[in-house]
Amino acid sequence: MRHLKLVLVLLVAAADLWECADAKWGEKSDLSPRRRRCYDGSLPRRLKKKERKVTAGGDVCSALYPRVSCCLTRRVPHRTEPTIISSNSTECSRLLEEIKCARCSPNAQMLFRSAEQESTLHRDPDLPRLCFDYCREFYYTCRGHVPELFQADVDEFCQYYGRRDGGLCFPDFHRNIPRGQESNYLGDERIEVINRKHKHNCYCAQEILSGLRQPVSVVHCGDGSQRLFIVEKEGFVRILNHDMELMKEPFLDIHKLVQTGIKGGDERGLLSLAFHPNYKKNGKLYVSYTTNQERWAIGPHDHILRVVEYTVSRKNPNQVDTRTIRVLMEVAELHRKHLGGQLLFGPDGLLHIFLGDGMITLDDMEEMDGLSDFTGSVLRVDVDTDQCAMPYAIPRDNPYFNSTNQPPEIFAHGLHDPGRCAVDKLRMDTNGSLLILCTDTTGRNTMTGRILQISKGKDYENELSIYDLESTDGAVPLGGFFYRGCQSRRLYGSYVFGDKNGNLRILQRPSEDRPWQEKPLCLGSSSSCGSSLVGHILGFGEDELGEVYILASSKSLSMQSHSGRLYKLVDPKRPQVPKECRRPVEAPEVLSSSCSWDCRNGHCTPTGKCCCNSGWEGPSCLRAKCEPACRNGGVCVEPNKCFCKEGCSGAQCEKGERGTQTEQNKDGIMDHIIDMTSYLLDLTSFIV
Repeated sequence: MRHLKLVLVLLVAAADLWECADAKWGEKSDLSPRRRRCYDGSLPRRLKKKERKVTAGGDVCSALYPRVSCCLTRRVPHRTEPTIISSNSTECSRLLEEIKCARCSPNAQMLFRSAEQESTLHRDPDLPRLCFDYCREFYYTCRGHVPELFQADVDEFCQYYGRRDGGLCFPDFHRNIPRGQESNYLGDERIEVINRKHKHNCYCAQEILSGLRQPVSVVHCGDGSQRLFIVEKEGFVRILNHDMELMKEPFLDIHKLVQTGIKGGDERGLLSLAFHPNYKKNGKLYVSYTTNQERWAIGPHDHILRVVEYTVSRKNPNQVDTRTIRVLMEVAELHRKHLGGQLLFGPDGLLHIFLGDGMITLDDMEEMDGLSDFTGSVLRVDVDTDQCAMPYAIPRDNPYFNSTNQPPEIFAHGLHDPGRCAVDKLRMDTNGSLLILCTDTTGRNTMTGRILQISKGKDYENELSIYDLESTDGAVPLGGFFYRGCQSRRLYGSYVFGDKNGNLRILQRPSEDRPWQEKPLCLGSSSSCGSSLVGHILGFGEDELGEVYILASSKSLSMQSHSGRLYKLVDPKRPQVPKECRRPVEAPEVLSSSCSWDCRNGHCTPTGKCCCNSGWEGPSCLRAKCEPACRNGGVCVEPNKCFCKEGCSGAQCEKGERGTQTEQNKDGIMDHIIDMTSYLLDLTSFIV
């Protein structure tokens, strides 16, 4: 018995020594398993299987820590609502809720410094040590919504709150997790083991779709359906639904209007597609394409570049009603290169149109008699206008709004061959305006590239670029997108672009007062990624969640071959669809605005006003006009067509014998009655 007591005393003493040694040595290494402590120093609690099932569908903290937690234990007081702050922004609120859960971490004591250290560093003790990339995401997402927290720039903020030395940080915790150790990150999902075939900074191009014909861009409509709209140069727009299935019928088919070219360097075709920011309600979309029809058929030009407005069908949300076409502008061009033609809506709701110089010289401009005043320019117009006579209005802050020498639509000029432009929806430039980046060439007859930051009133013939690109085997630079997705945190905020030879690059700016930094974007091989980018890059795209896509083709010169492929840029260090990145999918809906159903003899503006066609009038354009007016009690049933009473005839129902004219009028009124009946049936089916 005495021996047993002696053994117990020795064990207790050994445990105390181990605790002291751990307290001494644990400060040197964050990886010590004895350092797993709650915020108050107590031990975290390992949940049983029954408890895991209960918490699996619970709150954010339960999802982050389903195995070992400091929250669900009676002896550990936990403040479930730390005094961080709150925000009315959905994305910012999501990050704030995650950060609040850091106190549930089994490593909470190491994630939070002591109160003395916090006061010394002027830190908020409710914020844990944030991983550096997560800290930057938190800064840029919440800066505009919680300004009282962000008094410094991103570098200073993350110097205090971030950590990049490989130690414990939220939400990644140990950057190098020992084999066999469980991870709490992303709930039930474990951090995927990085394939050793991957280089440190490589990404993967995951093939999504093949068999496309000359795709040039991929866009989304922002209505919650998570559909992708693939623009094909020949004049088609195809829909890829949220299940990554290509719909059989095209969303838009205007191949009979579009003039295309199949020779190398010929840029003619369907150039761009942009959805109105309020597309879900008004159904408006805008396309640009090259054509050579109607009144432009004869002239010194080769083709015209046309920008038009369409409206989606009232009955089918997956098809455009091509009868709703409205022409915004037309630009005559002499050559088939340097066309540009991209359409882009900014967060300000204004439509930006980027036009190349068309290889036009001063002699060409004299020959065309001023028809190309827009070439080499960025145009900015307001399509949200109630003026029925004009398809757009000029923003009053355009630099040439009151100018008599320059077209008022011009926002900036001096471009040569803009290869797609992108606007950062979450970041402004230093003067508070939109941050728009474009790739461009440095001249008319060179492939040397440059990246421009588009600002109001600038002349880019003389303006310095933010970065100059060296030519890679004569490859034309292609602009991409700012990555604002959720799947890759290390790519967040980067401008992704490349060239037609398949060289991908990213551009990053650590802070607004520091220069942009360019570096290559490494893509893994097919053995490590499962698929690899093949062929020439044709363009880039973006989905509703901010993820970036790449369009490529193995046969860049063939218009008829179905060699186009769609790839998604993914980070192999992260799950392809992390839990926090998932969003509910909304079914596409038919137009429900009163204007879209009542305005039968006119068109609806983006703001919902019904503009009547010639010969119609009234609030919903249902009343026909006859000039001169019908006489002797006659009724105007169609523009300039009267229905006469018995005993009257003629164009204005003059008195006379009833004859052939009256019979024709009867036929007209019957046609009108049939049209009205059809309208009432459509309206009834819509209400039901």
